[in-house]
Amino acid sequence: MVSQKVVIKNPTGLHLRPAGILCKEAMKFKSLITFTFRDNTANAKSVLSVLGACVKCGDEVEFVCEGEDEEEALKTLVDAIESGLGE
Repeated sequence: MVSQKVVIKNPTGLHLRPAGILCKEAMKFKSLITFTFRDNTANAKSVLSVLGACVKCGDEVEFVCEGEDEEEALKTLVDAIESGLGE
C-alpha cells in the first residue's frame, strides 16, 4: 500500500469534467485506488463517489493505492491532479 497527500488546484474543484478525467486515469490500473477527504473515503474509479466527496479548490486529499501496480497508479494520479486535470 502506498499513499500521498495532494492539494486540488482546479479553480472549481472536482466537478464533473475533472472527476471524469480522474476516474478515467484510475481505471487504467488494477490496484484499488481510494482517496480520503474530511474523514470520508471515496473510490477514485467511481465518478459518483468522486463527485460525492465535494472536493473544492485548495482542499487536500490523500490518495491510497493498493495492488500490483500501486506505485505507478499513485504517481499517475498525483501528476494528473498537479497538472490541473485538463483545466
